[in-house]
Parts: sequence; structure tokens; C-alpha cells
Amino acid sequence: MAKKTKTLSISERPRRNRKSEAVRRLIRETDVNVGNLVLPMFVVPGKGKKVAIPSMPDYFKYSVDLLVKEVKEAYALGIPAVALFPSLPESVKDKRATESKNAKGLLQTAVKAIKDRVPEMCVITDVAMDPYSSDGHDGFVKDNKILNDETLPILADMAVSQAKAGADMVAPSDMMDGRVGYIREALDQNGFTDVGILSYAAKYCSAFYGPFRDALESAPRGGDKKTYQMDPANAQEALREVRLDIAEGADIVMVKPAVPYLDIIRSVKESVDVPVAAYHVSGEYAMIKAAAQKGWLNEQDVVQETLLSIKRAGADIIFTYCAKMYASARAR
Repeated sequence: MAKKTKTLSISERPRRNRKSEAVRRLIRETDVNVGNLVLPMFVVPGKGKKVAIPSMPDYFKYSVDLLVKEVKEAYALGIPAVALFPSLPESVKDKRATESKNAKGLLQTAVKAIKDRVPEMCVITDVAMDPYSSDGHDGFVKDNKILNDETLPILADMAVSQAKAGADMVAPSDMMDGRVGYIREALDQNGFTDVGILSYAAKYCSAFYGPFRDALESAPRGGDKKTYQMDPANAQEALREVRLDIAEGADIVMVKPAVPYLDIIRSVKESVDVPVAAYHVSGEYAMIKAAAQKGWLNEQDVVQETLLSIKRAGADIIFTYCAKMYASARAR
């Protein structure tokens, strides 16, 4: 006769709550909703252009006509917002980023086209000098120094021009001191009180931005960004930056990058009463794609886990190049 297996007396069995997918779904604490995602998009001059970005596999820069088509597809998948970044030829760049306030410029044209064809899509525009600057910096350069106060009027003019084109939110990513308040005042004085400011409040001087700079060809022509972007070693400083931006009128604050700074996302979330965004940046995307192409990781599973970790840390909004991939998987 077979001997009976003795049942151990264990008072708590957490595995009961993991025994089936149905049970796991019932008690799941965190979920990444497609409605929480922002799709970053790169726009190039011309027509009918779809330009590959070698350091960002399966990601492209689009001319405005094809960009609108991509935006339509993203909106149909439930993605509610796009963030636009222009890739401009050197011929239109100068020290004062003059092209950034051109009403007929590439970015302004793209915003108008999207709002005309997909009016429900939330369009977020980047406010920083580097895509337009012949120096490749986020601020005005003089005698090899990035000048803070001289940069602010340039950023304000840029933001107002983007608002005139139809941007729903402007997103200063430059990390100049006082720029949120300066931009808010300029927007209000020009009648754009309803245009929001999504501030890159805690933007670190990170090595994970490389592929993005490749895409825009916007790397600094000299020096680095350490005098304005944050030191990766500092955490308390992030909270100071966030508090300052909120006091100046930021509606949403951003932590960038995301995964290496999950602790910062959590600290910010616990310290503020405005929505918190996080940017899953180009280098993070490139690592996932490279490993997946080698067969070392399951791309879809890693994307799911990565976005979940960002959301669990406290991000209300996630900027990610994986947005369409994630949304497509959720739609199946």
C-alpha cells in the first residue's frame, strides 16, 4: 500500500495567489495601459521618406506625409500622444537656433499636419536648442560656455512658435535654470494658457542617449552637457529640480532615462502632486533590440517587463520607442 505524503503545516502559502493566469490577473498590482504611453517620433524634410536609424533597429525617421500615416496607426492602437523631434540639415542650423521659431519650419509643419489629420492625438513638442544649433548644445554657446539666461528667450520663442502650430504640450528638455517659468510666462502672454508644460525636470547626463543623437545628428560639436544635465551620482538634486519646475508652472515632470533611474522615479512620485513621466530612452531600446536580434532575449517579454518596472516605480506616463510594439501585442 502506497505511503501517504504528509502535508506540511504551513500557515501562509502565497503560491495560492499565483496558481493560474486568472488568479494572477485578479490580484495584479500594476499594469501598463497603452493609454499611458507616448510614442517619440523623428521627422525629416522631404516627401515619401522613411529613413532607417542604424543604432535603433526597426526605428525610422519619416517625412511629414509618412509621419502622419504612422501617427494614424498609433492612434488606432490606442496610443494617445506622440513626441516630435526634427532632424534638420546643417544648412538651417545656427548659433541661436533661429530655425526653431520658423512658422513654416519642419516641426511646425509636422504639428499642423498631425492636428489636421488626427486632431485627437496629443502632440508634444521638444523645446531645446540642440536640433537647431550649429553648436549641438541645448543652450546658447559663447566662448565655449553654455549661457543660461541668454538661452531663455530663445526657448520661449521656440515654445510659442510650437504652440501657434498647434502643440498640445511643450516639453523643455534643455535643463537651463528658470526656463519653465520663462516659457510659461511667454505662453500666457501670447494667449496659450491651455498649452501644457511637460518638463524634463530630472534629466541626467547619461551615456544612454547615443542612438538619439545619431538619429538627429545633434551631438555637441565641442565639450559635453555636464554643466547643465544632471550628475548620475545625485538623487537629492533631482527632487530640488522637480520642485523648482513645479513652482515655475510645470504641469507634468519627467525623469530621464528611465530604467537606470527607477529609484529617482519612485522618489519623485512620492514627493510631488503632479503626474510623473519617465523616458525609456534610445540606448535602452537599442540594447533590447540588439539582444533580441542575437536571440539572447525574448523581445516582447523583455519590453513588457521593462515597461512594467517603470510603471511600478511610479511613472504615470512612459515615453518609449516600444509603444507601437507593446500596443500591437496588447491588441492581439
